[in-house]
Amino acid sequence: MAESRIFKNEDALDTEWLPKNLPYRETQHHQIAACIKPLLQGRNGRNCIISGAPGIGKTAAVKLVLKELEEHPDASAPDTAILYVNCWQKNTTYKIFIELCEQLGYKFVQNKNTEDLFKIIANIVNKKAAVFAFDEIDKVEDCDFLYHIFTEIYKKTILLITNHPQWYATVDARIKSRLLPERIDFTAYTTQEIAGILRSRAEYAFHSGALEDATFDIIAQKTAQKGDLRLGLYLLREAGLAAEEQDARKITTEHANRALAKLTDFSIKPEEALSPEAKLILELVKTQSGKMGDLFKQYQDIGGSGTYKTFQRRVEELNAGGFIETKKIIGGKDGTTTMLKHKSLDEF
Repeated sequence: MAESRIFKNEDALDTEWLPKNLPYRETQHHQIAACIKPLLQGRNGRNCIISGAPGIGKTAAVKLVLKELEEHPDASAPDTAILYVNCWQKNTTYKIFIELCEQLGYKFVQNKNTEDLFKIIANIVNKKAAVFAFDEIDKVEDCDFLYHIFTEIYKKTILLITNHPQWYATVDARIKSRLLPERIDFTAYTTQEIAGILRSRAEYAFHSGALEDATFDIIAQKTAQKGDLRLGLYLLREAGLAAEEQDARKITTEHANRALAKLTDFSIKPEEALSPEAKLILELVKTQSGKMGDLFKQYQDIGGSGTYKTFQRRVEELNAGGFIETKKIIGGKDGTTTMLKHKSLDEF
């Protein structure tokens, strides 16, 4: 039960933990805040779609802006409801409205249909202003909730976060013609930026001198190779835990290698949160690697009912969640081919 000689604040390595600022994302931070600013002046806010690859700070940037708004409200500004929904599981209009009701403090949702729920939301929110943030928006099965919010909520900003900006092209024209979101793009971090962010997190997480430079270099290099900061945070934590298990005073390269050996256990999302179709594809990919087209045929053979486009979206979902890896091969007799594999299989 003695105090850890390794960890100062292990929570700093959690993907949900928010630092005081986000280095290298100041521009996007200000752009998001600018979309919300009109609400604080009693006017309608602007909408935006926030896009970029997984693990490069989109969600953190939005949450940091919302946290600042919540913790430091402008006394002269209208009361503002701050609502954040991850659409990974809350993927229908009904589920989203249930979640919004709960966040707004309304608990009596039993036996109420979608229209009833939205009337409750509108009645509460239209007495103030609201920021609606929908993360992983490309996972939704319908977009009716956006139409309701846009047409019936008076003063709002709608933030749509996605790894796949092409999703917006599939949205109903009646919504697109009204929403007209600004686009805020998050480009990939450079190798130096990844190292800088991980170093900052390590300073929050570990006691001074606990992390050897050679250990950090191994983890930073692997993270840069994958381009996903969440993986780097996982490796830092696992290396720290490995050192702690040995009652070591420093996190050595041995501990980094032990962390790397556990990468097959790393996933962003819990497997139980996957849709039935995604689980079916995951079980298929677990048994073998292969070309996407070939695996789609096998998916159909074992009872998969989705179209090829749906299959592609579920593959993207699994890749973003860290369950599988995809690799695009350009050239060859088949032209451009996407290969799929489960992480526990050998590298391509």
